[in-house]
Amino acid sequence: MDIKSLKGVGEKTAGLFQKLYITTAEELVRYYPRDYEQFAGPVSPERAPLEEIAAVAGQIGGNVSTRHVRGLSITTFEAVCEGVRVHMTYFNMPYLKNSLKRGIPYIFRGRVQRKGVHYVMEQAKIYKPEEYMALVDQLLPLYSTTKGLTNNAITKAVRQAVSLVDLSVDPLPDKIREAQGFCSLEEAVKQMHFPTDRETLVKARERLVFDEFFRFILVMRRVRDVSEQIKNAHPMIEVAQTGRLIEALPYRLTDAQLRVWGEIQADLTSEYTMNRLIQGDVGSGKTILAFLSLIMCAANGYQGAMMAPTEVLARQHYETLVNMQKKYGLQIHPVLLTGSTPARERKEIYAQIESGEADMILGTHALIQEKVVYHNLALVITDEQHRFGVRQRENLMQKGNAVHVLVMSATPIPRTLAIILYGDLHISVLDELPADRLPIKNCVVNTSYRQTAYKFIEKEVAAGRQVYVICPMVEEGEMEELEDVGSYTLKLKQALSPSIQIASLHGRMKPAQKNRIMEEFAAHHIDVLVSTTVIEVGINVPNATVMMVENAERFGLAQLHQLRGRVGRGDKQSYCIFISKSERPETMKRLKILNESNDGFYIASQDLSLRGPGDLFGIRQSGDLRFVLGDIYQDAALLQCASDWADRILMEDKELSGEEYRTLRAGLEQDMINEVDFRTI
Repeated sequence: MDIKSLKGVGEKTAGLFQKLYITTAEELVRYYPRDYEQFAGPVSPERAPLEEIAAVAGQIGGNVSTRHVRGLSITTFEAVCEGVRVHMTYFNMPYLKNSLKRGIPYIFRGRVQRKGVHYVMEQAKIYKPEEYMALVDQLLPLYSTTKGLTNNAITKAVRQAVSLVDLSVDPLPDKIREAQGFCSLEEAVKQMHFPTDRETLVKARERLVFDEFFRFILVMRRVRDVSEQIKNAHPMIEVAQTGRLIEALPYRLTDAQLRVWGEIQADLTSEYTMNRLIQGDVGSGKTILAFLSLIMCAANGYQGAMMAPTEVLARQHYETLVNMQKKYGLQIHPVLLTGSTPARERKEIYAQIESGEADMILGTHALIQEKVVYHNLALVITDEQHRFGVRQRENLMQKGNAVHVLVMSATPIPRTLAIILYGDLHISVLDELPADRLPIKNCVVNTSYRQTAYKFIEKEVAAGRQVYVICPMVEEGEMEELEDVGSYTLKLKQALSPSIQIASLHGRMKPAQKNRIMEEFAAHHIDVLVSTTVIEVGINVPNATVMMVENAERFGLAQLHQLRGRVGRGDKQSYCIFISKSERPETMKRLKILNESNDGFYIASQDLSLRGPGDLFGIRQSGDLRFVLGDIYQDAALLQCASDWADRILMEDKELSGEEYRTLRAGLEQDMINEVDFRTI
């Protein structure tokens, strides 16, 4: 059913939905809320729980004033709420000066803070009393939006779609649904969008997360059955060039690196094709192992391809290889191929790849374009960030014959979960950091520390260092007191010295713009980069020594740890400052795990042990393995359950040929085209 068949969705609105990859009503009903907003009745400021979302009722007391500071408009006024005065502050909302009227009742919703004897609120949402009271005790869906498409517009369209789309055919076999006590698909989808209460929401989410894991694991099992035990079509021998390079490097490989390198060599020289995952923290030395694998491949007369998640990182890999080639006299011919490679240069690179002159091809997804014809591709190395569907993987495989696959991951997945996700893929773990790497110094603080943090940032910049500041992505419908990139950049320019070069970066920028900013930061034309988590996999800047994360309570620890890995890459002491707006004991306890260790696997396991049903919403733990709803950490028990059922079903009926699996089988065939294949590429 075309989305334009919904009332109120014309060509323009349909175009906006298309930006969210939604073209049909069926796709819309699967576009689940990213969170929910629950409204409680207003309370007095004195009774409002500090640092938590609350509503207070009151009137404007005094004048509403607006001042402008370095491009930032600041509107302030006093609200009198049950006899208590609350100082209200708004950034970049100058229209409030004319829209707010004295003597008229309002309800203000946000975080109530106490500074000395005064109560303050920043960016509190403003409602008319009757408007607010109609929302009390409801769970209202919040969807990821795009410019021009509001949360309200999506909600209205979803409500229509849910009533029109036939969800009565349930692909999950009855025996699984009954055994697990799951609700029907139809009930789960409806409650996911418009929950009756939190309990039904949790049950609906549980059913849908199970579906997601179950289908994913079934697809992976079927892919594994096809791909495992493939004879090695590119047999290799160990070469002296890699050994000489290891000896010549200015640093000694760790015992873990040497162990994993031995495992890779054994794979490449074995009877069967390599299918290996290297897990290791940022900075554990995965990249040099990738380079050694490419060198061994080239020395054996084959081609190797290495795909990076960003153009900037691909270029950094290429430049590093070229420098190594010159410094150590390596007999290699690397080329770089990305989306921005000029047409004339691209044509030359295509010719070098096809002739076999180029034996190392580095780049982004441009490496799998139809025009790229490989001479004798034997090895593909990819970062976990690249998520290709099975059909795309097959297209790549067709460019070579049974190529060796090496996947690199910085996601600290506990081994029990990794085995489920990656099937029989051989897993190597780099569990040791280089000896000369200085441990990152961490601190977890509340917002009162912010001014001190700014002074520290100025000190580091004065010493020639660079800084990352991370803010969560703020979308329409979220509480405005969150630190969004745009507003925060303006605030930071106001707080820091004018001589400090500050720039911002977020995922909604055009790729060319993102690449330019990351390149400028890498070249040290920018001192402080304010960014969303888009930099999680972006660049390697050894000169960056400070990472400050705002609203740290909004992130999972695994993701915070990966963000932290952006610093500490050089020989200077590095620091991480995690600022939390929540001072709840359980929140601070969770965040302070980051003070205890720089070991990603330890952090992930500790976080996992602290999380429970109450943490199902609001925090995304797994920064990389982003299922639509499921999170491999907080939903680890469901992941295990789905794996057990998948194994049981396939043992009974390997081809899923039974009538009870007909709908499931049809869905899986579609998933084989669209589903993400984390296990290989």
